[in-house]
Amino acid sequence: MRKYFIFMSLIAMALFACAQQSDKVPDDMEAKGKTATAVFGGGCFWCTEAQFQSLDGVLKVESGFAGGNVPNPTYEQVCTGTTGHAEVIRVTYDPDKISYNELLQAFYLSHDPTQLNRQGNDVGTQYRSVIFYANKEQKEEAEFYTKKLDESKAYDKPIVTQIAPLDKFYVAEDYHQNYYNQNGSQPYCMMVIRPKLEKFRKAFASHLKK
Repeated sequence: MRKYFIFMSLIAMALFACAQQSDKVPDDMEAKGKTATAVFGGGCFWCTEAQFQSLDGVLKVESGFAGGNVPNPTYEQVCTGTTGHAEVIRVTYDPDKISYNELLQAFYLSHDPTQLNRQGNDVGTQYRSVIFYANKEQKEEAEFYTKKLDESKAYDKPIVTQIAPLDKFYVAEDYHQNYYNQNGSQPYCMMVIRPKLEKFRKAFASHLKK
């Protein structure tokens, strides 16, 4: 556990250093007082949904699919790994409370971006690490952070996170939404999601909802 927190601290410091050097990168895409959205894929969307739901300034998190070539895919289709989609979350947030920069920090703290097409025992292109950007500003910020984090050697292996334009986001079936909060006693939630969520909350404690 101590090794884990040292590791996460290195990531946080690297990202903080990136933020200090990113004066030329616009901080947010929306005007003051308006909501903004961000789309991330970090493995199973049940896990990332629960993690991002805990952040102050995050108003809504939707589980869904993006990056594929099949219109209106079902969960069963995506699970085959043949549609090209990744399991992702769409985060609606208040830029006055949390910035896109901070969401990028949360994204990299939420999973292992050095694992190619998998997260732990979840294997397949649908579980790839990916940032889907909606505009030029998000693209620049995502590329900047990823490059600086890789250069900082916070990880033992290179980051394999894909950075791609968001073409279409498809909302997943209703039973996937708010999954951990509604199914916390299920084995997968207890054995996989809960430990990841607890570690995430400790690593990102200053940004949690009260």
